[in-house]
Parts: sequence; structure tokens; C-alpha cells
Amino acid sequence: MATKEHSGDGGCDQGRSDQGVLAPVLTPFDRDLSPDPKRFVAFSRVLAQLGIGLAPFGTTSEGNSLSADEKAMLLEALAAGGIDMSRVMPGTGTCALSETVRLTAQAVKLGCGGVLVLPPFYYKGVTEEGLFRSYAAVIDKVGDARLRLYLYHFPRQSQVPLSLGLIERLLKTYPGTVVGIKDSSGEFANMEAMRKAFPGFDVFTGTEALGLKMLRIGGAGIISANANVNGAAMVELIKRWRDPEAEGLQESLTAFRVATQDFPLIAALKALVARATGDQVWRITRPPLVDLTIEAEDAMVKRLERAGFPV
Repeated sequence: MATKEHSGDGGCDQGRSDQGVLAPVLTPFDRDLSPDPKRFVAFSRVLAQLGIGLAPFGTTSEGNSLSADEKAMLLEALAAGGIDMSRVMPGTGTCALSETVRLTAQAVKLGCGGVLVLPPFYYKGVTEEGLFRSYAAVIDKVGDARLRLYLYHFPRQSQVPLSLGLIERLLKTYPGTVVGIKDSSGEFANMEAMRKAFPGFDVFTGTEALGLKMLRIGGAGIISANANVNGAAMVELIKRWRDPEAEGLQESLTAFRVATQDFPLIAALKALVARATGDQVWRITRPPLVDLTIEAEDAMVKRLERAGFPV
């Protein structure tokens, strides 16, 4: 993850020293549906020890089911729990400008390496000018030179795409502040276009299925839901993507994703964490999501085992 210093060197041909894997950290809930900071910090430590960066409050974190106060509390818990905050990229984008500013400013104050900012997604069909003003207002109101802002492009979910024209305007207006993007479109052509158009702009793929292809064109790395349970394998790809074994590592990552993709993603990942830890509280999702059924879990485990992943 590119953090404090942003050199502007894309390193497309030779690779990069700052390529990495980040997990949109799963949020544990107590039986009363309140977020559990102790479990959250403990799980974050496990991920960090595996060399995985932390991207809490993203889609997989049920981030849009958390209030600003809850996110602020959990972020403070990470800092108090001894997590290296330079390896944390919290999702701070909300539909409310004031909440986005508040969470972004808090992240900067705590020393987070960056923030991941969705566009305000409730209103559809907004103009590029409106989106520019939204991001500009966040940056201007935070008013801190330490801010490193990563855009979050997830058009299937948000229904508010981020165009190359918008990115170009933001980069020209806020050089050194707007430094990258997580592209969860699944469209390699879009990620490749950004790499070509904006040298030095950090492009993270939101799917590990495109991990090797992105690394080969100088991508910044992977921010994937499955990093919560299969992140060590993604870290291995980051370390060895130039080696002859890289194709095999990529095939394994893709096979894991295929084995789990037909199940409700967040509930499925939480079920796998509950199974691995023996802590059934991890199964709890916050409505409107529902917990994975035992029957679905058994079916998923059988698929994983057939694919060579004993659970």
C-alpha cells in the first residue's frame, strides 16, 4: 500500500516495492448486533501478522450498515490496540458530506496510510461536476496535507461510476492528495486504462482473480473480500509474481474464489471465520443481511474441499 510518501513513479515495467494486499476487514457483531471492538482488533492483528493491510468499513465490512460513531469507535480501537495505522486504509465515504469529512479527518489524525472514499451513492445519475465537488469538499474541509485519498469505484453496487475524466481533474487539482483507486468493477480494461492514463496513480484490483494481470502492468495490489480468509495466499502472489510459479499461485486464488462465489459473500466469509476460530459469534451479520445457513455452509465447505482447500 502506498502511504505517506507518493513518488509519482508508476514503475510499470519493473514492478513496485509498495505492492500489497489489503483486507476489507469483517466486522464482528455481538448477539445484540452491536460491533465488538475486542474481536475486531484481535482479528485485525491476525491479518496484520500475515502481512495483510487493513481496509475496514468497506463493503465486506458491512461498512454502510455502521454509523459514523461506530466506525469512529472501531478505528480508535485499532489505534489503541497497537495496530500499525500506516497500514490501515479505512473506508470513510458516506452519503453525508459531514460524516465523510469527520471520519476522514479522524483517519488522518490517527496516522492512517490512506482513506478509501466511495462517492455519495444515494442519488443516481449525478454529473461529473457534482462528483468532483463532493470529493473536493471533503479534501478542502479536512484541510490536512497528510491526507492520502483513494477513490472507490464499485459501479455495480454504488450505481455511481467514477470516470477517467473525473480522476484526471482530481489529480490535476489535488496532486499528492488523490493518489489511487480501488477498482471493483471487475473490468481489467478499465484498470489498464487508468494505469496508462495516470502514471504513478495506485490502482488496486478489487478481485484477486485479476491479481497477476494487474501486478504485471504495475498495479498497486489487491483489496479483496477473500483476503479475510485467504489473504496469505494473496501475499504469496505479491512476493512471487515474477517467478515461474506465479501462474499456479494465481490459479489457486481463482479456484478459491470460484468455490465460494455462489454463496452470500459476507455471510460466507463470516461462517468460515467462525469455523476456523470455533467462535460462533462470528457468524452474525447485521440486518438486512442474514447469517449463512448450516446447509449452505456445508455445501460451500464441500466445494472448497473438492477444489483442494480443506476447511
